[in-house]
Amino acid sequence: FILGKVVAVAAGAVGAVALAPVALGAIGFTSGGVAAGSFAAGMMSSAAAANGGGVAAGSLVAALQSAGTSSTWIFCSITSINDLSLNLGMEVFSQP
Repeated sequence: FILGKVVAVAAGAVGAVALAPVALGAIGFTSGGVAAGSFAAGMMSSAAAANGGGVAAGSLVAALQSAGTSSTWIFCSITSINDLSLNLGMEVFSQP
C-alpha cells in the first residue's frame, strides 16, 4: 500500500516537471520572451503597472519568464525528484 503511494507521488512529480514547459509556453512564457497578446503579456503588464513601470526582479512574472526561457531548471527538478524518490524508497523498505 505504501509502495503504491510512493509510485503515485513520484509519477505525479515527474509528470508535473515534464509538462511545466508545455504549460508555460501555452500561457505565453516562451524561449523567445513573453508572447504578445498572451495571458503572460497581461500578467507582465499588470505587474509593471503595479510596480511603477517595470517588473520587479524575483516576482512571480520574472520567475515564470525565467523558467520559460530556460530548461535548466527542469534538470534541477528531476534531480530533486530522484532524491525524494530515493528517500521515500529507503523509508518504505526499511520498515520491519
